[in-house]
This record gives sequence, structure tokens and C-alpha cells, in this order.
Amino acid sequence: MTTVEDLPAAGKQPKSARARILDVVRWAAIVLVIAFAAKQLAANWAEFWHTLRDVAWESSLLSLLALVAAIMVSTWGWQVMVDDLGKPVGYARGAQICLVGSLGKYVPGSVWAYLLQMELGRKAGVARARIFTGSLIQLAVGVVSALVVSLLAAPAVFSNSPRALWLFVLIPLGLAMLHPKILTWGTSLVLRILRRPPLQHPLGWRVVTKVFTASTAAWCLQGVHLWLLANSVGAPGFGGFVLCVGAMAVAMTVGTFAFILPSGVGVREVAQVAVLTASGLTVGQATAFAVASRVMFTVADLLTAGLAAVAARSTRPAVTPA
Repeated sequence: MTTVEDLPAAGKQPKSARARILDVVRWAAIVLVIAFAAKQLAANWAEFWHTLRDVAWESSLLSLLALVAAIMVSTWGWQVMVDDLGKPVGYARGAQICLVGSLGKYVPGSVWAYLLQMELGRKAGVARARIFTGSLIQLAVGVVSALVVSLLAAPAVFSNSPRALWLFVLIPLGLAMLHPKILTWGTSLVLRILRRPPLQHPLGWRVVTKVFTASTAAWCLQGVHLWLLANSVGAPGFGGFVLCVGAMAVAMTVGTFAFILPSGVGVREVAQVAVLTASGLTVGQATAFAVASRVMFTVADLLTAGLAAVAARSTRPAVTPA
């Protein structure tokens, strides 16, 4: 089915003043979040290059590619969730909505990422409520997945920060909440509180499993990213790898809850340093790699968002409001 945008130019209806204003606001928001991301990139660039001087370029490149792969896998999980809630949007268009919108996390108060995703979704013909619901469910499943994976770093976390015990206590509760019936009930409750339309159909094991698997794979790939950096200065082999996978899951989970800070800045690094020092690195080395990791995350976010935007414009899939 085609959209108005797919019709010949002669048959297009002129945009209303409100539509033109919304287009300007969307573009202004995108420029703003890119500016915040660039600011964070510039602030850490000198230390980033200083750290990478001691890392083989092959390890640096592979580390960045692992991050890109993690983002693409996580985006697939988001798209699967959104597609389950209505008419499929496709990976190219879904990636544009998800990745460009996700840049909003660099603005203090990560709620901007969800607002931008909803606006980009609406521009693509997907209802805001559907985008919000898909993001909400993926966030919940991703947090539970991260808690499970973070068990790999439990010994290091406990020895450095006993207060983090509460994260692991939540695991049984989180796994129970992933049951489709409970997840459907919880999502419907949140939507009812927010006065949003209810789910059109209950969630099933298949979609929940796909989203959980995508999130788990993303955490593991992020662990590969950190391990490739840390292993360059002699972090333990397989043991270091396991700790790095757990470290990224812990760091990203804690960073998610630190929503006041832009992209969990500072909080994520504390968790990474705690686990990296337990793997044999000095505090100085661990801190340097944590900073380098954040810069690489920003580069990967900007790179994947740019590629997704280009891919979506070239494919221009047909999408109607759903």
C-alpha cells in the first residue's frame, strides 16, 4: 500500500502550516541532539586518542565494529517489537526511527530519545503510541537481559560496590515479568495510566524471545568491544572477556536508570572501572578505557544513525499509519 509520499509530485496535497512547523521542529531537534553528541565527543577526544596510542589499530577497529554490530542487533530487536504491534515497518525505516531518535539520549534527560523516536515514527506513518509502546517493552526486556548477563561480573561488582547487590536481587522478579501474560498486563497498565490505546493483541513467547535474544547478543558484543581494548594491555584472556561482558551489562543497566544524566555519563564509567580493575588493570588504565569506550559509543551511534538515515531515504518503504 502506498502513502501520500509515494504519489507523483503533481498529486500531492500541499502541506498544512502545522505540518511544515512540525517538520522544522523535527529537524531542529535532530540538529540539537547531534550537537550535544558532538560536544561530548569533543570533550573526550584528546584523552581518547592518548589511550588508543597503546592499542593496536586492529583491536581499535574491531572494537568499534563490535559496537556497530551491537547497535544493529539491538535495533533489530526494537524493530521486531514494533512490527509485532502493527503493520511491519521494515528494518531500514525502523533503524532510522530507532537510531536517529536514540541520539536524544545525549541531551540531559533521556526522555528526549523516546520523544524524538515518536516524532520520527509519526513522520514515517507510524503512530506515536505504537513507537512508544515498542520502545517501552524493549527497554523492559533489555534491562532484564542485562541483569542476567551482569551475573558474569558479580564477583567484581560485589567486591568493589556491595550496594550493587540490589541489581541482582531483581533478576528473579525480572524473569518472571517476562512471561508474555505478565508483560502484556504490565504494558497495558502503563498505557492505561498514560491514557494511551491498549495493545491490539497479547504479546507472545516468540516476540519476547526474539527481543530478549537480541538484547543479550548486544550486551555480549559490547563486552567484546571492551575486551578488545582492555586485552591490549594484558587483561586476562577468557576470564577478562567474561568480566567485560558482565561489566558492559552492569554499566549500561546502571546508566539506563541514571536518566537525568546525558546517556548515563559518569555512572557507566564507574561500573566499567570497577570490573576492569578486578580483571587486573590499574585504575588509571581502567579509567582511560572507560573514557575511550564512551567516545567509541558516541562515534558508533552517530555512524549507525547516519547510515540508517541514508538507507531509509534510498529504500523509501511504503508505510501507513498504524
